[in-house]
Amino acid sequence: MLSYPATIPLSSRTLNHLADRIRGHRQQRKSRWRRLNPGRQALLALAHLRNGDTYIRLAAGFEIGVATAWRYVQEAIALLSATADDLDTTMARIRLLAYAILDGTLIPIDRVAVQKPYYSGKHKRHGVNVQVIADAAGRLVWASAALPGSAHDLTAARTHGIIDALTSADVMTFADKGYQGARGSIRTPFKRRRFRPKLSRRQKAVNRAHAKIRARGERAIATLKTWKILAKLRCCPRRATAIVQAILVLHHVESPRYAG
Repeated sequence: MLSYPATIPLSSRTLNHLADRIRGHRQQRKSRWRRLNPGRQALLALAHLRNGDTYIRLAAGFEIGVATAWRYVQEAIALLSATADDLDTTMARIRLLAYAILDGTLIPIDRVAVQKPYYSGKHKRHGVNVQVIADAAGRLVWASAALPGSAHDLTAARTHGIIDALTSADVMTFADKGYQGARGSIRTPFKRRRFRPKLSRRQKAVNRAHAKIRARGERAIATLKTWKILAKLRCCPRRATAIVQAILVLHHVESPRYAG
């Protein structure tokens, strides 16, 4: 079998953060011996999350069994996701923003136990729906738990309590047409109605300005998807939430502007 060196586009700060979590967990459980030390296990998990390396490739590269690689990665994900901030905690920082940007994204999956709930008619594929909040510069602030891909963005935002939280905090939030009817502090573009086929010149100007602001939110989604594991999840959809929350924690360690 041929092998070659590879890089992970992350800083040593992120590696040390995860290694410290793993080390503390081992001390708490009084683990006597592991195939990999905390630093190597952290590197294994980051290679899986950031580069999307499969368990077979990781097992060969780290000279461990496939089952051991899976167990080590799942342990790291669980440790990270347990420290992710919930929406209430994050709102303390969001309410300080000039405004927020709300958008939803579909993370593709390949394993579907029940086809219909995870099928998105909008994207014509199976996946899970994740709601993302960004700041005025398009930086990722928070990501929600994953819902089946058939969930509409407005329904998902209401399910997670995002609209009520943003409205209670009086944070002006820009969103696309998928959030029409949200009301509160959510601002959506004007939409043509059945009996009013044309928008006025003023409404078109407002929509153009709105689109320029909302487009920055795509940067947050792009930032989230730089973690290659999210290109297509090859695991049970119920594990998607833990993976997204773990990635959110690592992102805030790497870019600590909105870290807790």
